[in-house]
Amino acid sequence: MIYDTAAQWHAAPAKRVVLFAMSGLGKTHVSNLLREAGGWFHYSIDYRIGTRYMGEYIADNAKREAMKVPFLRDLLMTDSIYIGSNITFDNLSPVSTYLGKPGDPARGGMAMHVYKRRQDQFAQAEKQALLDTSYFIDRAEDLYGYPHFVCDTGGSICEWVDPEDPADPILTELARRCLLVWIEGSEAHTEELIRRFDRAPKPMAYQPQFLARVWAEYLETHDLTEEAVDPDAFIRWTYAQALAHRQPRYEAMARHWGVTVPAAEMAAVRSPADFDTVIGTALERRAAS
Repeated sequence: MIYDTAAQWHAAPAKRVVLFAMSGLGKTHVSNLLREAGGWFHYSIDYRIGTRYMGEYIADNAKREAMKVPFLRDLLMTDSIYIGSNITFDNLSPVSTYLGKPGDPARGGMAMHVYKRRQDQFAQAEKQALLDTSYFIDRAEDLYGYPHFVCDTGGSICEWVDPEDPADPILTELARRCLLVWIEGSEAHTEELIRRFDRAPKPMAYQPQFLARVWAEYLETHDLTEEAVDPDAFIRWTYAQALAHRQPRYEAMARHWGVTVPAAEMAAVRSPADFDTVIGTALERRAAS
């Protein structure tokens, strides 16, 4: 790790961290707080995915729908209107809407082969966005003069890395420049995330092997054809399994590559000084263990 001790962390003139956790545990909240306080550059992986690597897919999908409407089709064909996504750090819905959900088209779903293609597109985009971290560290310092850097990752980072492999290309590159920090949720956090997701299910990205397994299980368990699947019912059914699938992967990432901060501690952060203290404490815990 680039900071082995709390003393090294506190003395570092340039603090650089990668935050990872399930969505909903405070990565973006803390990143926004640091950015707004000044001195910290906030690199959002999901924003980079949506603007740099999937922006054309998203815009073309919207255009495809617009082309079904004669009035809009005529305007598009004459370059009279422009269609694009308005992605921000706080509004990444164009990305999740493009990812979509598999199942009955009449209920907002899509064919599994289309869903898998978009999952593959997202996986490649996220991998590349993660590998862009070093570029943005240098850019933030050279162009804007930011001494500190926080990388706000998506919840699916653990799907594309092998934390047990000491030569994993993504983790090696991230750890070379940053301290990896896992925001660890409790059982209560997990239950709340499940309740929140059940109220408003959102598209997710899955490891291909995991997706193939749960899709086959769902079709068999519910005796359904692909076209008869309720998209929201499927992703609700899958969500708790996805959390269980990701938890040991996050834990291994922290054990081999970084430090762990309980979500309750991170939720108490109100300033960059609080953040420094929380990370220093995590480094002390790791050293003691």
